[in-house]
Amino acid sequence: MLIMLLPILLLMGMLAAAVQLFGADASYGPNQIALVIATAVAGLVGLRRGLAWTDIQEGMNAGIRVGLGPVLILLAVGALIGSWILAGTVPAMIYHGVALLNPSVFYAACAIICALASVSIGSSWTVAGTLGIGLVGIAQSFNLSPAMTAGAIISGAYFGDKLSPLSDTTNLAAACAGVDLFDHIRHMLWTTVPAFCISLVFFLFNSQEAAQSPDDIERLRSALSSQFDVGIHALLPLVFMLVFVAIRIPAYPAILLSTLVGCLSAVLFQGEAVRAFALAQFPESPMPMVQGLWLALFDGYKGNSGDEALNALLSKGGMASMLNTVWLILCALAFGGVLERTGILKAILDATLKRVRSTGDLVLATVSSGVVSNMLAADQFLAIALPGRLFTVAYDDRHLSRLNLSRSLEDSATLTSVLVPWNTCGAYMSATLGIATLQYLPYAVFNLVCPLVAIALAYLAIAQKRVTVVADSPL
Repeated sequence: MLIMLLPILLLMGMLAAAVQLFGADASYGPNQIALVIATAVAGLVGLRRGLAWTDIQEGMNAGIRVGLGPVLILLAVGALIGSWILAGTVPAMIYHGVALLNPSVFYAACAIICALASVSIGSSWTVAGTLGIGLVGIAQSFNLSPAMTAGAIISGAYFGDKLSPLSDTTNLAAACAGVDLFDHIRHMLWTTVPAFCISLVFFLFNSQEAAQSPDDIERLRSALSSQFDVGIHALLPLVFMLVFVAIRIPAYPAILLSTLVGCLSAVLFQGEAVRAFALAQFPESPMPMVQGLWLALFDGYKGNSGDEALNALLSKGGMASMLNTVWLILCALAFGGVLERTGILKAILDATLKRVRSTGDLVLATVSSGVVSNMLAADQFLAIALPGRLFTVAYDDRHLSRLNLSRSLEDSATLTSVLVPWNTCGAYMSATLGIATLQYLPYAVFNLVCPLVAIALAYLAIAQKRVTVVADSPL
């Protein structure tokens, strides 16, 4: 067993060293190197256990294939952000948001807004990539904490994602446990609602007044309106995006279509801004409208006004901005694929079951396995599916409803995925919101508290649904 733990212990040590040496910049190369080295060591363990190199390589390939969908979505979101800034959508969200949102309840409002949107469309990624971008911009306009804002956005987005029948993780958890989807959602209310209420209290207690004065806010709004047409029509790409998702268009084509709507909106309503953007970098451009749009899609928007604060606020997006995150995801998924193919991950999960003595122990083991799987497999779908397959027998043996299993999978695997910097979800949120995972982690209160609520209820024997066993009738 010790040799099977070697790749994991090595990875944990190298990741800790990367954070110590490089701080928040650890995800820009050092973490990737740690993952590549740990993958190589895991491969050597596999060879020692008798696997052929072709099997180990196929494990890496299989792991990476799991992440190709998220990678494509990530690149598409980069293009979407660039097009939406150029279309005036993000500037309009900031312009109207600073007028409507009260800074004293801003964090709690972010969580509630994102929760409602995520319940409606079933996607935390979509909410973060649309509303989240605007809310972070509004927070920066008020000079509020971007990290706490990101934590509030993620708390709300994952609350809604967890309870939405449209969510892929919600459907997956119910399917893995073999339970009815809506029974699964109802059973999750026991842990989800208290955890979200705790997070709202936290955000209200940590509310801040805007550090910017009303004059500063008004100057910002004036600068935005001078650069872009910030009328309500500028929000059309956001409206189209929500409609696309509501009618169940898959995420990747929905984001691409919304990017196209952003480009059309930029041409129709922001012609001067598009030309100015292109000519600032290519003064001799023969086709500034085309070149400006093209540039925003692959390299993002770069502010060129005389207002440095405004430039910093809006300079983001583009597919190129996501490439470092793609690098991190691919390295992490290769590592997770090797761990699964060599049996290392299964051995770790099996070992946790041997220590189970009570219902509380079983839920603790399930939650712990979800967290560990998120860290090692680097993908929330694997973190749901692997423990879901392995733990069903343990719940059946104890005459516990599998609803307890499906809920625990969501309380752990779904929610903690975004707290791991190299997990697809953590990498996505960091790249999209522009806040490092370890910076927003302490403020993603809902995601931190919900697993603890699940464990506490289990040990207190509260809301642990049991299966009635009917004794055989005598002949």
